[in-house]
Amino acid sequence: MSNSEDDSISSDKMQTDKPQQVDESRLTTAFHEAGHAVMAQIVGRPIEKVSISPAHLQAGGMRLGVCKLQKGRKKSSKDALEDEVMILFAGMVAESYLTGEYCRRGAGQDLRMIRRLLLNRGGSERSLQKLEKRILEKTEHILDDQAHLNAIRKIAEKLVENESVSGRSVRHLLDESIANES
Repeated sequence: MSNSEDDSISSDKMQTDKPQQVDESRLTTAFHEAGHAVMAQIVGRPIEKVSISPAHLQAGGMRLGVCKLQKGRKKSSKDALEDEVMILFAGMVAESYLTGEYCRRGAGQDLRMIRRLLLNRGGSERSLQKLEKRILEKTEHILDDQAHLNAIRKIAEKLVENESVSGRSVRHLLDESIANES
């Protein structure tokens, strides 16, 4: 998550069930960014836009996509730090629904940010690992919901088609997926 440090989540990778001409990396990136977007909406973080347009990073390197979050929250949180970590994990988790495995290299920037955030909590290395594992499992559980999976797929498809999706469209696609599963 790079919010222009805190307000956007970048991925180094992404993909989906695709027409033959769709570049696998592009589809993987779309799933990754869609995962960030869906989790952000679930925990009450408003989204400005989601994009899979490649860009150079100020610190060097490339990012393949970004989920730009707006400042603030739409609902209060019991644990804002945990919410941020779940948003970061959600990209890797969503990407794995497409690829069948976690790509830690592609989610490297997200994983480094997770580590930095969790270090703020303090504690031993063992307690940090347990916390990271618990939050990853919670992220998997939340995104495993059929409505959330459908929203990720729909948002990824829109990203592949248009390169970017507005926060309003993300909210609409998530609400539509939830309504269709009710």
